[in-house]
Amino acid sequence: MSDMEFVRTVVVPILPYIQIILSVLLVAAILLQQRGSSLGGAFGGDNFSAAFHKRRGGELFLFRLSIVLAILFVLSAILNVVA
Repeated sequence: MSDMEFVRTVVVPILPYIQIILSVLLVAAILLQQRGSSLGGAFGGDNFSAAFHKRRGGELFLFRLSIVLAILFVLSAILNVVA
């Protein structure tokens, strides 16, 4: 079995489910990063954005997790188009 045949027979049928799971996890990771500020904070209008803020602990984990999930989602979308 060649590589492309493996991709077409095994990966392509489960790819939509993988994309759904990645998208739900990505949305959850992004929403969990939102700070408890006012509605203006969602549009960049809060006073907190003027000061430097160092991510630590869980916030850093969520930030890195959202980057990894976004990269995986984009790669799965590209694979869906190519295969």
